[in-house]
Amino acid sequence: MKLIMAVIQPTRLQAVIDALSRLEVTRLTVCDAQGYGRQLGQVEMYRGREYTVHLLRKVVLEIAVNDDFLDRTIDCILETSRTGSEGNIGDGKVFILPLDDVVRIGNTTRGMEAV
Repeated sequence: MKLIMAVIQPTRLQAVIDALSRLEVTRLTVCDAQGYGRQLGQVEMYRGREYTVHLLRKVVLEIAVNDDFLDRTIDCILETSRTGSEGNIGDGKVFILPLDDVVRIGNTTRGMEAV
């Protein structure tokens, strides 16, 4: 089992969710986040004055998958979260973490069946 944490642009969220649901990956958590990487923020205008926004809005998807769903889930996220054909700086990152155990709270099912 793996935990996929995908940091993506908020504008790509619905497209990623729709594509994942077609793959039958229907259980995920969405968290709002702020941060920056190579973008280092951006300059914006408000009432004629420039100001720098250092933390940019992102969305983090947390998806627990069994090993047989891992590659297709990652490929789906990569394909649908890009903002251009080649991708752009700020499109995000995907982190894959090992998941030792899962326990479903409702009926205490453990392991792969709980995912």
